[in-house]
Amino acid sequence: METLHIPHIPQLDNLNTDEISSLLDSHGSHGRIAELNWPQFPYAPLSAFNIAHSGTAIYIDFFTRCNYLRAENYTNLSPVADDSCVEFFVSPTLDNHYWNFEFNCIGAINASHRSERHNPTRLNDAELASVRRSASCGNRPFKEMEGIFAWNLLCAIPLALIGVEYTGKPIEMAANFYKCAGKTSAPHFLTWNPVRCEKPDFHRPQDFGRIVLD
Repeated sequence: METLHIPHIPQLDNLNTDEISSLLDSHGSHGRIAELNWPQFPYAPLSAFNIAHSGTAIYIDFFTRCNYLRAENYTNLSPVADDSCVEFFVSPTLDNHYWNFEFNCIGAINASHRSERHNPTRLNDAELASVRRSASCGNRPFKEMEGIFAWNLLCAIPLALIGVEYTGKPIEMAANFYKCAGKTSAPHFLTWNPVRCEKPDFHRPQDFGRIVLD
């Protein structure tokens, strides 16, 4: 099981997007989304992330390099996993209750609170708006393009949104990070921590890794 220590950088809340990305690169923790769990989907674009927390939010800067880029979904709670997409699933309580945050390359978001894959509690518009996002591809939808593309998605997820209060002491949680693009010409389903099942399924808290907010 992967374990990732996430440093506390309080000044993140007071910086602009470029400054946040730079600070995450220089002082955050780094991870690769490179587990190819399903050989029937062999395409594996380079995918990684930098991460830290401010005491009030978790900041993640995802970046990827790929040959197909798609962003057809642009509304809240739309199926962004069909597009060029990065995801963060987290269980603050270390049980089957978890939150899924999914973002396509233009920052459209699908997010829920769940105890299983089915019957999610969808976040409302105000909750979704509290998750700050900055996408290097802009925010306008587009159909699939072929070429060589490098893009990043920066997000800030409020700790209060997932029921966590940071008091200066380490907080252990379970989580996984994903890269997918289900309806592109090169569909792929990559993970940070290995997922052990026959077909692509990210909704498996039993396969989450360990993260610690230091």
